[in-house]
Amino acid sequence: MKRLVILLVFLVGINGMVRAQQNKMPTPSEIAQKNVEDLDKRLKLNGTQKSVIYSFTYSQAKEQAELIKRQQAGNSKEEDVDKFYKLQNETTKNIRNVLRPEQQLEYDKVIEERLSGKSPKNKKKKKGEEEEVQSDIKGLLSAPPVEKQNP
Repeated sequence: MKRLVILLVFLVGINGMVRAQQNKMPTPSEIAQKNVEDLDKRLKLNGTQKSVIYSFTYSQAKEQAELIKRQQAGNSKEEDVDKFYKLQNETTKNIRNVLRPEQQLEYDKVIEERLSGKSPKNKKKKKGEEEEVQSDIKGLLSAPPVEKQNP
């Protein structure tokens, strides 16, 4: 009976590990599609804008995925980080050139929200969950000094 229980626990554990490995990083095409859908909701893109923005974001996601793979393999170089952010900046600039002036203003807001980590959706907090207080670095600078502890 003990063997059966141990075997069952072992099989459940193996099943959990297999499922965890199946949660892979999204493909460049999935990333690009989601990006276009998100922008379309906010900017009301036309068909041409969607296809052009898709091509920009797809090529960015493809190149960044290669950089991430290289980093995970331990073969990354310092220039790769610069290249990663350079790709983002170029893509942002290219997307802005495709947009109409009123869309550019809203796109700037989207980029600002992404960089600050804020979501445009007001997420309702769950019962018992505390609201996260956001502060800037000034709060860290004015904190009392940390005392050293003697072991």
